Order: sequence, then structure tokens, then C-alpha cells
Amino acid sequence: MALTRRMPAARTPALVRRLYRLLAAALLSIPLALCAATVEGAGIRPISFPDPVNQGHTPGFVFYPASAPTHGTTAVGPYDVAATPGAPALAGAWPLVVISHGHGGSDLGHHDLASYLARHGFVVATFEQPGDNFHDQSGSATSKVLVGRAIAVRAVIDTLLADARWKPLIDPARIGVAGFSAGGYTGLLVVGAKPRFDLFIGYCQRHPDDMETCGPAKKLTPEQAAAYLAAIQHDLTRWGDTADPRVKAAFVMAPLSLVFDKAGAGAIDRPVDLWYGQHDHVLLPSENARHIKPLVRTLAQVHEVAKADHWVFLAPCSTRLAKDAGEICKDPPGVDRAKVHQRINANAMAFFRKALGAH
Repeated sequence: MALTRRMPAARTPALVRRLYRLLAAALLSIPLALCAATVEGAGIRPISFPDPVNQGHTPGFVFYPASAPTHGTTAVGPYDVAATPGAPALAGAWPLVVISHGHGGSDLGHHDLASYLARHGFVVATFEQPGDNFHDQSGSATSKVLVGRAIAVRAVIDTLLADARWKPLIDPARIGVAGFSAGGYTGLLVVGAKPRFDLFIGYCQRHPDDMETCGPAKKLTPEQAAAYLAAIQHDLTRWGDTADPRVKAAFVMAPLSLVFDKAGAGAIDRPVDLWYGQHDHVLLPSENARHIKPLVRTLAQVHEVAKADHWVFLAPCSTRLAKDAGEICKDPPGVDRAKVHQRINANAMAFFRKALGAH
């Protein structure tokens, strides 16, 4: 507009006027979803997803681009979420990202990533992994979790693409997955990785003091442990393929990945963005993130967070959560979780925009 005020139409050369018309036509042809790649608001709505493995339902949330700005945060349990409950959605066919939390985690453990992506033109689904969440860990170390996690992601996608509210807002050709810890493992399964559960045996021989991972095995004889893991391996296809061809990319943070060998990690055929903490004491980088780094042929980027431990990838804690769950809210000296998440969120957005493309 400033240019046209300086150059009245009567004196504008014909070529310039033609260029203006061509530019205006081009802008009108760009879909609304692309013009609004960065929006001012994020909405959030609760939702229930079917659980095909346990024949029940599991709760979750959908974050989405909103047509009105979001001001401040909303308290949802112990979380301060930067999204407006029930806000009107901004029309468009947006890419979808499904977030899978870690062992014993919460469907709002990565709420800052979800709301950030929603404000930048994504629909984001979070959900409680059945049998492996903060109030129900009954499926730990069973095939219902080690295999069922990926099946749950597929069920989330199925539900949203069949739902009258969400289907019009999602581009089914642009779907990604993000995950942390066991959720990162889940994301790798969804994009093609094939686990070998017997690799737990070698790991536990090398790290017998890792009670979180190897404690249950100490109650079994070597023969019993081998038979137990073989039964989980047999269940790998029990509920269908753990890989979902609709998912085009995976953003994984500190993934459990000691169960992937060269062939299993090499089966991944879609882009992967990998993050891990330098001093992760829960999932040792040498056995997990750095172990799979040379094995994934489609690795897009690798990011090591200097000095960071495992929990740095959870959303920065509210005052209430820091009081109730201090361990997961504390970071080593020299690690600023808020600043780390600024990098994580911006990188996730850029990665998914490039990997999922624009339609």
C-alpha cells in the first residue's frame, strides 16, 4: 500500500501494474492454511480415544489453531497450558502431530510443544498411553505396552480422521509423531523400526544396577527371562503392524532404543529428528540415542543438550508441579529448561514443516 501511495496509478508504468495484478492473483490462490502458518491462538479440547489392545478407552487432548488469540495460560491439573479451552478452530487442512509420552507419563507432559505447534499451524493430539501412564502402570514390561504403544498411536489417528469435528481440520497426507523416552521408542516403531526384545538381556548383563529397566528380570532365571522376551517378540504383530504408513516423520527425544539393532533401526524409512541429554542417567546415551545414531539411514538431525539429564524434555514445570514432583522438574546446574524448550519447539516446528511438506 505504501508503494502505491508514492506511485499514483495514473503514473504507474503498465509493466508494474501488471506485476501487481499477478501478485494479487497469486496471493489469492494460496490456501488459507499456508497463509496462516503462524496463528495467534491455540485451542484445546478433551477427547477420548479407543484402546484396541485393552478394549477400553483412554483420555487425551486435541490442540489446534484457534481463530482468536490466546492470552496467558489455563490451569489444567498441575499444568499451566498456553491454550484456550473450547476456542473456535481456525479453518484449514492442517498437518497432524501425535505426541506419545514416556513411561508413567501424562497426556499433558509435553503441553508446551503441543500448544506451540498449534500456534504454528498444526493439529496436535496427546493421550495417555494405556497401562503406562502416571496413574496406571499395570502394563509395564508387557507386550500390551511394548507393542501396544504403537497400536495406540494408530488408534488416535484413526479416531481423529473419522471424527466429524476434527476430520475437516486435518490433512491426512501430512501426519507426524513426536515422543519422549518410551514415547520416543513408540515414535520409532511407528516409522518402521523393528525391535529385538532379547537385546534387553545383554543390556542388563552390562548394567545390572539399572533397576528401572532390569529389576523385573532379576526375579526370573535366564531361561525364564529369555522365554518371557520371546513371547513379547511373538506379540509384535498380534494387533497389526506397529508401523503406520500414514505417519511421514518422527521427532524423538531421549528415546528408549537399546532394543534396535542395525537391521531394526535400518528398517526406518522416514525422516527422524533425534534429541538427547548429554548426561541422561535414565536412558544412557551410549546404549540408546548414540547407539542408534549411526544405524538410522533417514536421520535428519541430531541434537545433544549439553549437561542435560533425562527429564529436560518434559515441559517446564508449574510451581504446583515442581512442589509435587520435584525430581522430574529439576535440571543440572547450567541447564535452563525454558531456553532448551524454546529450541526444541522451534526445531520440531521446522522439522515437521520440512518433512511433511505443504499441500
